[in-house]
Amino acid sequence: MDELRGRIAFIQEAERLKDVLRSAHTSSGRHESTAEHTWRLCLMALTFADRLGQVDLAKILKLCVIHDLGEAINGDIPAIEQAASSDKSEREREDLQELTKTLPPLLQAEILSLWEDYEHALSREARIVKALDKLETIIQHNQGANPPGFDYAFNLDYGKQHTATEPLFAEIRAIVDEDTKRNVAKSPRALPPPK
Repeated sequence: MDELRGRIAFIQEAERLKDVLRSAHTSSGRHESTAEHTWRLCLMALTFADRLGQVDLAKILKLCVIHDLGEAINGDIPAIEQAASSDKSEREREDLQELTKTLPPLLQAEILSLWEDYEHALSREARIVKALDKLETIIQHNQGANPPGFDYAFNLDYGKQHTATEPLFAEIRAIVDEDTKRNVAKSPRALPPPK
């Protein structure tokens, strides 16, 4: 019974991810949640699975589900600010350890191992999820009803090292970059932050 209570406590804590808002906006103009981003990342994995050749789809979906799970504790760092956040990985790992502390040790170890795989792009499946994660973010940036001055040009360089890992992702990237260029052309340049 205690083990089940621990698993339920984990599920209850993970619910916080529904309230973690990202900098991206939905097509209706509200901020998306990390949980919504994760859902669409899973959907992308299913949508393109038949184009990936021999892969462990169950592992891909597990990686999708846990890749941002640690954000339930301290939130999301917007993509545009991640380069300046040198401790993002360490903090997210600590948050994930805290979040999973009520799980049985083997399950906690599996989740942490999957997160390490994703974070360091160790397996082909993790590299696939990294690429899809970047592509989902860019698609959302292009699709969202964004505020005036939104920096669409940021998309053109975002995650290139991950989306160049396989021909499929390069093809998807080319299509998505066309959308970005259209958005750049029709929107006023983003204003620099106030000093």
